Amino acid sequence: MAFLEYIDSPADLKCLSRNELEIVAKEIRKLMVETVSKTGGHLAPSLGAVEIAIAIHYVFDSPMDKIIWDVGHQAYAHKILTGRNRNFDTLRKHGGISGFTRISESLYDGFTTGHSSTSISAGLGIACAKRLKKQDSKVVAVIGDGSMTGGLAYEGLNAAGDIHKGIIVILNDNDMSISRNVGALSSFLSRKYSTTYLQNLRKEFGIFLKSLPKIGDYVYKLAKRSEESLKTFGTPGMLFEAFNFEYFGPIDGHNLDHLIDILENIKNINEPVLLHIKTKKGKGYKPAEKNPIHFHGIGSFDIKTGTSVSKNSIPSYTEVFGNTMIKLAKDNPKIIAITAAMPEGTGLTKFGEIYPDRLFDVGIAEAHGVTFAGGMATEGFKPVVAIYSTFLQRAYDQIVHDVCLESLPVVFAIDRAGIVGEDGPTHHGVFDITYLRSMPNMVIMAPKDENELCQMLFTAISYEKGPVALRYPRGSGIGVEVDENITEISIG
Repeated sequence: MAFLEYIDSPADLKCLSRNELEIVAKEIRKLMVETVSKTGGHLAPSLGAVEIAIAIHYVFDSPMDKIIWDVGHQAYAHKILTGRNRNFDTLRKHGGISGFTRISESLYDGFTTGHSSTSISAGLGIACAKRLKKQDSKVVAVIGDGSMTGGLAYEGLNAAGDIHKGIIVILNDNDMSISRNVGALSSFLSRKYSTTYLQNLRKEFGIFLKSLPKIGDYVYKLAKRSEESLKTFGTPGMLFEAFNFEYFGPIDGHNLDHLIDILENIKNINEPVLLHIKTKKGKGYKPAEKNPIHFHGIGSFDIKTGTSVSKNSIPSYTEVFGNTMIKLAKDNPKIIAITAAMPEGTGLTKFGEIYPDRLFDVGIAEAHGVTFAGGMATEGFKPVVAIYSTFLQRAYDQIVHDVCLESLPVVFAIDRAGIVGEDGPTHHGVFDITYLRSMPNMVIMAPKDENELCQMLFTAISYEKGPVALRYPRGSGIGVEVDENITEISIG
């Protein structure tokens, strides 16, 4: 029996048995693959987050309980379960469903997302506001391990641990960049430590220890350290415990029974909680499981083979940039490439294969990447910061303070400048000219075609008087032949 067609809200989901939820998970994955094969989108992350989306909506009461999906790459199952099932085929189309969560699209979308690492700070703000309004509803922030490379995530963790407001952070770890799953012990400890009975027992025992004459505080601290040592031995949660979070995990993020049980246990803990789940990016679709990076964000593709449907044989501006970087770096050992977790998206994958010591992937940390580039420039290197226009704005202060004020010769290769289409308003690159023009000592370039892109990149790298911003659009060029010998152009 098919269940998905009868699910218009989480209330419908709650009517199903746990065994029936497994069928729903398969139906959701099938719908995702069929839809994204036509519309394009962030397939692999969402395939890996199906069970956690089901478990969250099975346990919590959205939209009263606020669910925030960091970036939104993982949120397709959430959208399908919250009234957007029947028009999911409009995903990323004009007038259709956004590829990310949007407050204006649905009451079930707790926060508008699209950029990384914002969910914990937003969730904490919502949690504090709910307390001021004397509302007892819950706040859940789902964040991927990739987003945990962004400093804003740790600012949120630090504030949450200090304020001690109840917020549940679910860390969806799908590529072992946080830690390796240590097996059955961590799963056992998480389920046991998360039970309401044990949580209450711990508090009562702590009160008892503190009440002991003269030695109470000492014995309590000793017991607390012993408990933390045991948990740290079996789990990788020491970092999060240091932020004053109750840590549980890692657990299998595809085991619905375990997910539901532990969410039921932790939802009433009135202090910050972090649940660490391990998932497989691309789960349920073999081509995406084999190549999750390619299927992270993909255009239309053939379902049977997983191969992209080619629409244009003309190289994209991104490809032209990447190839030119390789060519110029051959004769100039000072050229350094910097990317913020997007070597493939910015066309630098091959550059990294040829010059592995000259490509620096700083993670989703644009501000760090810009200041890092400034530091390299002071030592005589020529850093080229390749970044999407929409993400460059996250490093505004660093461009001004750490690059422009001292006229450091950093090149900003600004991809996806202008309107980007399907990804929508959170990803349009429409602000860079406005704010870059206001910055001191900045030169801005915009090529009219592929050949001029090559010439401008060469000119920008050769320019020593200050920073250069080179902006170019998403998609294919216009088919102009690129000169074999790249020449500089005059500035001004």
